[in-house]
Amino acid sequence: MSSPGVQPRAHDRGSLEPLERDLYKVLATDLPQARRLAFGVVLGQAGVAVTAALCAWGFADARAGLSALLGGGIATAGSLAMARLALGSGAGADARSALGAFYLGEAVKLAVVIGLLVVVLKVVRVAPLAMFAAFAATLLVYWIALLAALPALGGARRGA
Repeated sequence: MSSPGVQPRAHDRGSLEPLERDLYKVLATDLPQARRLAFGVVLGQAGVAVTAALCAWGFADARAGLSALLGGGIATAGSLAMARLALGSGAGADARSALGAFYLGEAVKLAVVIGLLVVVLKVVRVAPLAMFAAFAATLLVYWIALLAALPALGGARRGA
């Protein structure tokens, strides 16, 4: 007896593996919703950067606060570059241009983050722990937003 939505393979009637078409369900969203999500992540990262800077300043000193602000700002600037390039005007014209826009956005994001880290580490006397902790905290915003948005975007559930 097979479960609803699961059909045995034609060559192996004893197997309960789902058909190949059931294995690959695509999660799709419209471009305006993706833009709102991406720029919402950037705004959330900016908020985390400011919060981390205030905490570092309160727990340590002004140098730690500035370092945290710079670390969080670097991650936020990279995400802003990615969102602007990948989801800007004309990014969703067709699949090929959308993919190209995401590759370009990711490359620019990487260049922005590396470039800003190099400049800050060479020019500013930072507290490394505060800077990298805030950098990591702002990157977590992306993953938290992604986990929070996945069920809302496609309604995909395990076993559905």
